[in-house]
This record gives sequence, C-alpha cells and structure tokens, in this order.
Amino acid sequence: TADPSSQDVRRTLSVTLRGHEVRVEASNGVFSAHRLDLGTSVLLRNAPDVPPQGTMLDLGCGWGPLALAMALESPRAQVWAVDVNERALSLTGSNADSLGIGTIHTATPDAVPTDLAFDLIWSNPPIRVGKDALHDLLMAWLPRLSPMGRAYLVVQRNLGSDSLMRWLADALGGGFTVSKQSSAKGFRVIEVSRTA
Repeated sequence: TADPSSQDVRRTLSVTLRGHEVRVEASNGVFSAHRLDLGTSVLLRNAPDVPPQGTMLDLGCGWGPLALAMALESPRAQVWAVDVNERALSLTGSNADSLGIGTIHTATPDAVPTDLAFDLIWSNPPIRVGKDALHDLLMAWLPRLSPMGRAYLVVQRNLGSDSLMRWLADALGGGFTVSKQSSAKGFRVIEVSRTA
C-alpha cells in the first residue's frame, strides 16, 4: 500500500551490508521492519560484485538495504530505489542521507523515467502479492535491463522459486537467459540476463 495504516514508529537497526557496518532506521508498515530479513541477507551474500558504475535498481526497496548496499559498494553508480510504499521511500531516503550517500534516487514506479535502462537490478520481490501481480511487476522491470545488464532475484524455494524461473524464461523469451545463480538457507538467487 502507498500509505500504511500502522503507526510510523522508527527503530534503529545495526546491520552489515556487503561488509559495511551501518546503522539504519526501519518502521512498521515496511517490509522487514525489525531486522534484515533472511532472503535479503542471502542475496547480499551471494550476488556478484556490483559494477563500478552504471544505473542500478532496487525493486521493492523497503527501508533500503539493497539500494544502500549497491551505493556503498559502487559510489559512482546511480541507484534507483523503487517502492509503492511512501513510508519505505522516506526511510530509504533518510537512511541514505544519514550515511552520506547522495546517489540514491527514491521513487514510486510511475516516477521513474521510462527511458532508463538498468545495468543491475536486485530484488527480494513481494511474492505474497499474488502470482498475477508479481508477474506484472517483473515483466514491467526486467525487460529494462541494459544489453550487458543482470538482475538478481531472491525467492524462497517453498514459495515457488523454481516455477518462477520457468515462467520467467518463457515470458521473457529468447532474448533473455534465466538461471539459478546460487542457493542458500531455503532460498534461490535467480539470475536474469540478456542473451548475448
């Protein structure tokens, strides 16, 4: 939801993002309000190095762990943190500010320039929104990968990661490659890239 009904109670978390020890704020009404969730941790530990520059996307940013990690690892990159939840965008922006990061752009999906292509997409996608909504979300953003771009999605095995991989391969078609990049703690990290 764009405007969570729960009270905005901010809490400070100490987390490690790709080797960076940081203090951030989270709140009610935002995904993973009390800790860095396990799926996001798996993605952060297993995704390859972030390119030294480029345009990157954290799809469904929550309070910003993936966007912050991208920006900390690649200070010359421009990172778009996208969410429908205004509280999530506020948290991501304030967390970036408190860490002195000026390269994160927070935006609702409709506010992202339509001509932007992404060199890297990271996402812990909202599986529980339902299959149709999830498919629409992924098909809106994965085709926006740049020619050499890569996307990494973390999905629980028992919530359909393998069937999602098959669906993505079919839906994206021959111009893309979909594969399992890694598995850990009941999660799969799915890699999507354009076919050379």
